Parts: sequence; structure tokens; C-alpha cells
Amino acid sequence: MFKTEFLRLKQNGITKTAFQRLGDPDVIPLWFGEGDLATPALIRNEAKIALDSGETFYGHTRGKVELRAAISDYVHSIYNIDVEDERITVPGSSMSAITLACQMTLSKSDHALIVSPHWPNIDRAIQVTGAEYSCVRQLQTKNGWQLVIEDIKKSVRKNTRAIYINSPSNPTGWVMSREHQNELLEFCRSRQITIIADEVYHRTTYDINVAPSFLQIASETDPLIIVNGFSKAYAMTGWRLGWMITPASISEQMATLSECYNTSAPTFIQSAGIKALAEGENIISQLRENYAIGRDIVMEKLGNHPLIQLTTPTGAFYAFPKIIGLSSSEEFANSLLRKENVGVAPGYTFGPGNDEYIRLCFAQSHARLKEALDRIINHIEYCAAQELHIVKN
Repeated sequence: MFKTEFLRLKQNGITKTAFQRLGDPDVIPLWFGEGDLATPALIRNEAKIALDSGETFYGHTRGKVELRAAISDYVHSIYNIDVEDERITVPGSSMSAITLACQMTLSKSDHALIVSPHWPNIDRAIQVTGAEYSCVRQLQTKNGWQLVIEDIKKSVRKNTRAIYINSPSNPTGWVMSREHQNELLEFCRSRQITIIADEVYHRTTYDINVAPSFLQIASETDPLIIVNGFSKAYAMTGWRLGWMITPASISEQMATLSECYNTSAPTFIQSAGIKALAEGENIISQLRENYAIGRDIVMEKLGNHPLIQLTTPTGAFYAFPKIIGLSSSEEFANSLLRKENVGVAPGYTFGPGNDEYIRLCFAQSHARLKEALDRIINHIEYCAAQELHIVKN
């Protein structure tokens, strides 16, 4: 009755943990990729204006002309490159864009590579296509998380059709270098392997204003799909508004497939997106300053603890600490939620080899974040003393 790939889908570990206590005011929720501040009034008010003016009808399946022009202008302002309208599609959320990218590139006989640790919904988007996938793991070093490009090359198969890369990375905070982007793009170009580049955290960086983008080095005919969006840079997670940049030659197909998924992103939300792109630089700066303080708090609290290994993230707003001796990240996350009222994401859900890790989002109010981290430390030390799920070295 239902296809096998669909029936094999399993809930990811983030929502599996969070759904136990979602919305409980006693819980400090660090499990999802969002802060505790509402979308700024500048953006909210623009959506209200659009609603009051009657923007409640169907829109263009690739996004409003004005929004696509605003995205093009924004890309030019941060990268100094020109992207024509025919390459831009606004299908709804960035996750919808990733799902579209998988549908566009993968079939049942194909194989995809995922640079891991990675957000678990990527697995599911690939799995539903019927394609196989495997992971190429970043390496945790004293100098931060690193990716060895040669490991990707060695993992490519004859039927590899796509490589998924998220930089800045959820959950590790790794940022891909321009040198590595050049090397990988040249490799994929020669083999016609499509790079699905998830750049949604492109403005959440701490040493530079914007993360390097494949757009800066690619031609418009290269096998490249860029996915980006509004959720992280403008605190618009609930708005579900993202965009894709693809080769101009497939604009008709993009319009057609996007229509199948969502008809069009809500037009009044697109108007809010235009406002964010035009006037939101101060919002980006203020959020980044807040996240930087949160990162410092995390490193101060967790960075030197004898039962924790943690490298400083250079992008995104997550910490991905390794808890020494942890045998089940799922059991740890559940017991932390039960005993300390703190919600984190268990590491196992971010790909193979991560069951000693947990992920926490530090895009929170600072007093609340400090309290949550103190509770996490208490629970780690309690478990170590009781030899529950973790043991001391």
C-alpha cells in the first residue's frame, strides 16, 4: 500500500526527546535550533501590513518577483556576485528546498554522501527518494572540527550523484574553507556530482561577517544547488521561508516541482522576507553578538570540565560536547530531561559515531543558558558518580 522507503522512516532523536515535554514551562529547551527571542518587530510589522492589504492569494511558484530581486540584491551585497532571477526559487522552507534538491538529483539506483555529523532530517529526505547514502565524518581536533577532502573522494562510488554539505555546520560549528570548496567543486564538476550546499547559517559566524559560499567560485552551469533561508539569520524559524539557487537552465522544472510541494510560499510572509533582506543587517549583527556571548558562556562552563571534550564552534549556534564514557546519548538526554528539566538533542541522531555527544543550542537568554549548563554539569557528575550511562576515566 505504501512504499517501503516511506514505511522505513523513523522519528529523529531531536523530536523524539522534545515531544515528551514540548511546551512545558518548567523545561529549559536547548534541543531545537532557535533562540528564545521572537522575530524582531520590523519584520513582524511588515507581515501585518501585507495581511491588512490583502496579500492572501496564490503567488508565483518560484516566489514573488520582488522577493527574488531582493535575494539577488542581498547575494550581491554580501558576496559581490550577480545571480539572475531565473536561478532563484522560493519553495517555502529551507527544509522543503533540501527535499526538492534530493528529489531533483537522486533516484532509487543512486548513492549520496553526507558530510557528518549532520542534521538528521537530511537522512530522511534522501531515504524517501530510494537512494542509498553514506557519511563522511568531520574529525574533532584540538583546533576544531576539520574535514579531509580526500575522505570524500575515497567515499565516492560510481553511482554517487549528490554530496550534501552544511557549512557553517549544524551541529559542530565547522566552517568550510574556500580552499576546500575549490577542491571539492573541481572534483564534483569533473564527475557531474551535484553539491547540495546548505548555507542557512551563512551569517552566524564569529570571526568573519559571512561564511564562504560555493556561489563565489561556481559558474551558473556547475552541478550546484545552494539552499539558504531566513530562519537563522533573522530569528524567523516559524515563518518557513527559504530559497534555492540553481542553474538557470532548469527554471521551468523548478517552477513545476515547487508548485507540487507548496504552490507558493505565503505571499504575506514573502513580503516580510523582503523587509528583512532590505533592512535587517542590524538584526543580524545584534543576534550574532548575543550568540557570541552565549558561545563564550558555553566554553567557560563546559570547555575545561574533565568529563567533557568540546572545541569552540566557529559558526552556527550549537555546542556539540563529547561526554567522556557516555554509552547512550538517548538515555542521557531522557534522564537529563526527567531529572533536571533541561532539553538537549542526543548525539546519536546526528549520524554514526556520535553516541558520546549531545547537542545544545546556545541562542538563548544568557541567564537561562547559564542555569541550563549548570544543570547539565550536575547531571554529568551525578551519572559519573553513579556509573549511569557514563563513567570517569
